[in-house]
Amino acid sequence: MSVQTTDYTVSEIRSPATFIASRVFIYGALVFWSFVCLFPIYWTITTSFKSAVDVTQGHLIPFVDFQPDWKGWRSLGLSPDSIFQTSTVRDEFLKRFMNSVIASVGASSLAIVIGSLAAYGLTRYRYHFAWFKNEDISFFFLSQLILPPVVLALPFLVLYREVALLDTRIGLVLLYTLMVLPIVIWIMRDQFNSIPVELEEAALVDGLSIWGAFFRIVMPIALPGMVAAFILAMVLCWNEYFFAALLTSTDAKTIPVMVASQTGSQGINWWSMAALATAAIAPLAIIGIALERYLIMGMTAGSVK
Repeated sequence: MSVQTTDYTVSEIRSPATFIASRVFIYGALVFWSFVCLFPIYWTITTSFKSAVDVTQGHLIPFVDFQPDWKGWRSLGLSPDSIFQTSTVRDEFLKRFMNSVIASVGASSLAIVIGSLAAYGLTRYRYHFAWFKNEDISFFFLSQLILPPVVLALPFLVLYREVALLDTRIGLVLLYTLMVLPIVIWIMRDQFNSIPVELEEAALVDGLSIWGAFFRIVMPIALPGMVAAFILAMVLCWNEYFFAALLTSTDAKTIPVMVASQTGSQGINWWSMAALATAAIAPLAIIGIALERYLIMGMTAGSVK
């Protein structure tokens, strides 16, 4: 006498009503959380098209609660009726925008180069300095994130004054590189740990040098992690305000400092601040959407061995 067994999936065991209810709950929770995450961006974009009365009265829905206006963008010289006219505010915005681009891209690129080499060394070689080993060195890099930025304010201010780096782009690039380097090392260390050492050993047997194996074998595999680390580092540098406000005055000010300057004795120019914030968010949103595949692959590297 043979006994037949049947495997049932979870959806087959549960009743249709229970299955539908669970689906409704899950998707409802996802929609609610998406609304919570995206509402600040929606509010910022719509506020850039509001007048002072619409801002104070809390109108939210365009063409229903208020009539959109280019007031916020006009104050930056970026509205359709002012884009082709001379505008000192627009020139100032473009200068600050380029400062943010140079500081963020420069620091992120430098951090990727240094951090990738450091992470590769920590995963492929064994170090022993006094009682410091590889794990201790890695923890030392990560521990730098615990230090509050305000603790470093006075030392960096004195140092930059002595070496003439105050209010310079190169000063911001060097400082931002130090700021994001621990995160890059952390991401890239997990990335390199997920790559089998046997691939490099086979490359060395075939005649490649250590650098040849790194550039021709390891780097193509680790590229998603590098892209993810680059994006994360650039976001952190792009949004950094404290050191940009402390160490710059006129020539090297960045977008976050310009956004904060919209507050004054007459109050807060919400429409101008929202237009500036929208212009600052847009590049990062475009980069994130374009490189989403690499970002997900890089952030999940090392989760499955």
